[in-house]
Amino acid sequence: MDLDGARMRYLRAGSGPALILVHGLLGYSFSWRFTMPALAPHATVYAPDMMGAGFSDRVPGIDYSMRGTAQRLLRFIERLGISSFDLLGTSHGGAVAMMAAAECLSGKAGLHLRRLVLVAPVNPYSAHGRRLAPFFGTNFGAALFRQVIARTRFSYPYWHRRLYADRRRIPPGALAGYEAPLAKPGLFEHALSIVRTWTEDLRELEATLPKLASVPTLLMWGEKDPAVFASSAAPLAKYFPNSELIVFPGIGHLPYEECPEEFNRVLIEFLTREKLPA
Repeated sequence: MDLDGARMRYLRAGSGPALILVHGLLGYSFSWRFTMPALAPHATVYAPDMMGAGFSDRVPGIDYSMRGTAQRLLRFIERLGISSFDLLGTSHGGAVAMMAAAECLSGKAGLHLRRLVLVAPVNPYSAHGRRLAPFFGTNFGAALFRQVIARTRFSYPYWHRRLYADRRRIPPGALAGYEAPLAKPGLFEHALSIVRTWTEDLRELEATLPKLASVPTLLMWGEKDPAVFASSAAPLAKYFPNSELIVFPGIGHLPYEECPEEFNRVLIEFLTREKLPA
């Protein structure tokens, strides 16, 4: 799709009510390779590579803040010709999904959000996320990131493995799949653009959370998530009185890869439990 003067790649599968899947930082539509086939009988599933990620264009200088990314996501949805949809976001994509939900509820977007699914979403209550990402947003941290990670691709498997609680559950081909977009220059600079506004974004997200109380929400977490701590689920859930929290025992940051059958079962049950007005 041509969006904001650049090319944005997305995948589509299935038929039925629209469901948008939003990947996390350094992820892309590949993250949903086990989710899309399972959901296709129940929904029309769209999985974009967010601008700057996956195989979408790398666009220097655009607004990569959580709010800016959320607004770009809503323009993407509008361009699809969709007016009513369910939204699922994971990790950084979960924070973007919450910001997008607030835009929908404000009436500014002209779109109707039916349900929200948040999978280990970045939030203000995970201590790990409050420290590490802002560090890489500093000049020193960004320089260290470029030297240690961006210039040493052999370290990428180490960081990838750390996202799983049980290394034996890493799906075959996962590392190769996540490394594939590195062939398109600018992926790491895109990630650094995101973390530069991390602290301000979390403050804005926290101020936004009270606006989301009316949204039917499913929260899903891996018990041993090393990236966004599961201990942050309870304080976040307080803002979602119409919500359900599922914690997968012994699972890390990527439950849709580490326990895809159970993840898909819970997700399908939530999305088909009740028929909401379009």
